[in-house]
Amino acid sequence: MYLTGFADEAAQDLATQIKATKEIGWSRISTRGVNGANIHELSEADFHAVADQLDEASITVPEFGSLIGTWGKSITTDFEITIAEIERAIPRMQRLGTKLIRIMSYAQEPWGADQQEEERFRRLREIHSRFADAGLEAIHENCMNWGGFSAEHTLRLVEEVPGLKLVFDTANPVFQLDRSKPEPFPWQDPLEFYQAVKEHVVHVHIKDCTNPPAGETEPANYTLPGEGQGRVREILTALKDNGYDGGIAIEPHVATVFHATDGEEPDWQQCYDSYVTYGKATDALLAELGWLGS
Repeated sequence: MYLTGFADEAAQDLATQIKATKEIGWSRISTRGVNGANIHELSEADFHAVADQLDEASITVPEFGSLIGTWGKSITTDFEITIAEIERAIPRMQRLGTKLIRIMSYAQEPWGADQQEEERFRRLREIHSRFADAGLEAIHENCMNWGGFSAEHTLRLVEEVPGLKLVFDTANPVFQLDRSKPEPFPWQDPLEFYQAVKEHVVHVHIKDCTNPPAGETEPANYTLPGEGQGRVREILTALKDNGYDGGIAIEPHVATVFHATDGEEPDWQQCYDSYVTYGKATDALLAELGWLGS
């Protein structure tokens, strides 16, 4: 098991992301954004500068947090946009020695509308195949996408996309209704979701939060790991008991919520401090559970 994190929640610039990572005592970053742009959207010159900076700091990148098929893209989005993202991501992953890239299954349409499942499956087969042909692994995250409707939806994706593996996010079920159950749909249970999909999980994102207020879709409160309703402690215990040896990446959202769309500029000092605090809290929780990593 190894520890990493989405350090763009600590800072936009890479130097400060590296500083925060080293202050926690870690040597890995799950790269997503640098200077406000996703890693596969940077210019060639900017990307190579980032790669050199990571090398100089002895920071490795086990995971790309890509924009491929995310909750921000409808299934009707031109697929050529996705293909271009893939074609930019592959050589960059190879340059950094990165093996995993987080993908999604496109945004959820309103429940009851046509979800165009077959088109989602077709696209994900193509996405998965292109990365696999390059010796890389596209891993699907249970977020506000089709696969995030329920554990059953995620398992259907695994069935329809041969070889697809998963990144499991502990908090995303907390603010997702379980569409596999009768109305009125209950909130998903993170531990129940994990237990249903665990044999396909090769990477884990650690977030924690509380259920959204009535009528809302975004949690009112993101918390330190183990202090919300993400059942983080129980999931980590289950991972350990299951002999899990993949990555655990922190994605705090405590000071910066990447689902937010109001454009409000965050307090970056607060972001930095909360990210470091979150990393150290994760270390402490893992130590408490008898499971330390580096």
